[in-house]
Amino acid sequence: MITVAIAEDHQALIDGLTLLLKNHDTIKIISTALNGEELLAKIKNKQPHVVVTDIRMPKMDGIQATKRIKKLNPNIKVIAFTMFDQPDAIQQMLAAGADGYILKNSPLTTVEKAIEAVYNGKTFFDAAINISDFEYNTNNTQKSLLTKRQQEILHLIGQGKTSREIATLLFIGIHTVDTHRKNMARVLGLNGKGELLRYALDKKYKF
Repeated sequence: MITVAIAEDHQALIDGLTLLLKNHDTIKIISTALNGEELLAKIKNKQPHVVVTDIRMPKMDGIQATKRIKKLNPNIKVIAFTMFDQPDAIQQMLAAGADGYILKNSPLTTVEKAIEAVYNGKTFFDAAINISDFEYNTNNTQKSLLTKRQQEILHLIGQGKTSREIATLLFIGIHTVDTHRKNMARVLGLNGKGELLRYALDKKYKF
């Protein structure tokens, strides 16, 4: 039996998922929470196989909750269940360690498929998400997700290029390059001006 915990600040959605999975042969909901803090407290007592969590929640959002869950038990699978399909939201959630990403406007049966997929060691992305727009890297339990444009910029950073030089080479504005730098640093969990260069060199992005 696949045990599941759900974190969602709309009770109606929790009720809908509970009704969907109530008589499921292989999936059982063992815990529900209305915010990230409540989710973590319940997970410490009941270790589910899979967590389905919203991103935007009170007290603690799904991104921070996912990071804490993975630190507590890396074997727990986490699925983002959200309205947000923006690349930045996807990047941050998967960088936190999520194993799947589904949208709330999809059929509820998609949740069932996602739970079974991640439990069996696979990743699951909503059909509405074009995952080919991203490069998905795994480093032990840390996962980072960068757009193709960010990968290009990181390669140039690894070659020692300045933001101005990168902007010229890619025919984009300096402000755009600096914004990508900030987003990459946040997604990769880096701090400090030289950390992106160090990361690029460590990962051999200069080649």
